Amino acid sequence: MTDRLTRAETATTPDTRPETAPANGLLRRVLQADSSSVFAALVVLVLLTGILQPGFFNPGQLRDVLQSSVYVALLAAGMSFLLSMREIDLSVSANFALSLIASGLLMRSGVNPWLAAAAGIVLGAVLGLVNALIVQLVAIPAIVATLATMQVFRGLALALSNGQQVTGLPLDAPFFTVVGGTVLGLPFGVWTLIVVTVALTVVLRLTPFGYRVRSIGSNPEAATFSGISTPRTRLAVLVLVGGLAGLAGVLGLAFFTSGDPNVGTGLELQAIAAAVIGGTPLRGGSATVVGAVFGAVLLSVVSSGLVYFSIPANWSSFASGTVVLLAVAVDSLLRSRRRARRSEFGI
Repeated sequence: MTDRLTRAETATTPDTRPETAPANGLLRRVLQADSSSVFAALVVLVLLTGILQPGFFNPGQLRDVLQSSVYVALLAAGMSFLLSMREIDLSVSANFALSLIASGLLMRSGVNPWLAAAAGIVLGAVLGLVNALIVQLVAIPAIVATLATMQVFRGLALALSNGQQVTGLPLDAPFFTVVGGTVLGLPFGVWTLIVVTVALTVVLRLTPFGYRVRSIGSNPEAATFSGISTPRTRLAVLVLVGGLAGLAGVLGLAFFTSGDPNVGTGLELQAIAAAVIGGTPLRGGSATVVGAVFGAVLLSVVSSGLVYFSIPANWSSFASGTVVLLAVAVDSLLRSRRRARRSEFGI
């Protein structure tokens, strides 16, 4: 009986076995990675846009594309953890706005900008904790709880700012010149995104915490049977997602140099789309942080490409939705072929 349970848990927990393939199989594993499809699509889209509109290859334009993708990418990176657990946080965009507004108000009141920025990140994590406590105490799905807190957080952002932009910030402070500037030719936010992506990938793939996240999404019953605490893991993930939203808000404040309480509206759907495009399935059990980030960059390229082709902004949502459908369809097709190939060779 124990052997059967062990085999069942192994069969329902994908991507959790240690990689034992030889070094010469590294290239094959990279090409078969969950993020390979979206990366290939991103490269093709960038090349196609650049060939048709050579100005798109301008270094400044490419930097702008990366910069505009940072906020969605950070949210999508955290969302990939939640989707791996079969959960969704709809409040990330409102969390992003509230953290940005709170940091801006603190700076305007005379608080050291670095301390105000740290407070904004902590506030984001606290808002994630609020979501987790509501989910746990009220015993409702995260998508329902965060649908409500999305309105609450956005309302707080509007109330604290009186519905107006937060201006009058100390723009000559090192915080704005450093965090809002460039380092080695790339925006500071892009470097931050790279560090966060690497760190979260290590956490997801190489730590017991990441194993628990994927196990819960793969088979909640088997995970509970093996001693994994779903409530504690969900709480940690929601706090992580909230902290990333706070970080995105702080980076946005440094770049925009002002705070708009309506900023980020709709980013939660873009974050979910980016994660799904990147190869994180809604069914749970697996995730790719790198793919989610590539998905966010892909959406940013689509938005920028529309401008170059003089397509009205009203068609932006249509184009983004079409890209999501095509990316998911191609990813599903590739996954089906991989499963068929593995079955053929008895893997």
